[in-house]
Amino acid sequence: MSLLRDNLQCRDFVKSGAFKGNNPAEVVQSCDITFSCVADTTAVKDLVFGNYGVLQGISKGKCYVEMSTIDEETMQDVAEAITARGGVFLESPVVGSRVPALEGQLIILAAGERKLYDECYSCFEAIGKKSLYLGADIGAATRMKLIVNMVMGTVVAGLAEAMAMAEKVGLDQEDVAEVLSVGALSCPTVIHKSQAILSQRYDPHFPLQHQQKDLRLALLLGDKVEQPLYVASAANELYKKARRLGYGESDISAVYRAASN
Repeated sequence: MSLLRDNLQCRDFVKSGAFKGNNPAEVVQSCDITFSCVADTTAVKDLVFGNYGVLQGISKGKCYVEMSTIDEETMQDVAEAITARGGVFLESPVVGSRVPALEGQLIILAAGERKLYDECYSCFEAIGKKSLYLGADIGAATRMKLIVNMVMGTVVAGLAEAMAMAEKVGLDQEDVAEVLSVGALSCPTVIHKSQAILSQRYDPHFPLQHQQKDLRLALLLGDKVEQPLYVASAANELYKKARRLGYGESDISAVYRAASN
């Protein structure tokens, strides 16, 4: 069973044969394993700790899988609250955007109860091309996801600056994109985001506001362990500018608008 916060999405699931609960507590009470994937820390806290939330439905033996990308402290708080009530917890944030999700090509990063991971494996196979169990330490999967998205954010920010500079120095951006697509830097992210910049179409495969949120969380993680993050810090400022320009709900490639403005 999955937790959805959007009524339209719920309607689509019901049309496909799913049953709709009136609140998170009712959903958790109705199933053995509940999967949750929402936008941010605030949404996770609301689902778990709010009125008629997950905690009010959890009981001994009920399993809860949190797939959202949030800070590790909140993930650990949720895990402690679930297990304190006899529940079983697994964190499993996913790597991938809209198209990989639609094609069942996500990467699932998991940490927590190994037995629950094994029980969820068939579900993970249905939505992903690879799942990794990173151990019992709650927070390990979240740390991995933040590092991966930190790399993603810095790469796309660098690409945006390169495309902006190419235009300023009189180069054809299409030529730049072609060179990048056939050289050592060729990868799906560079190819797809280059094309988005060229077409100036920023349909949200991965919303820019979520990328900036993940960069912010990565920077907080760096502060915690006293790891300097010079490049990620600079990239974060570019995404913040793009959000101020109104591109928060656009694809992360819209960071180009901040680089070229």
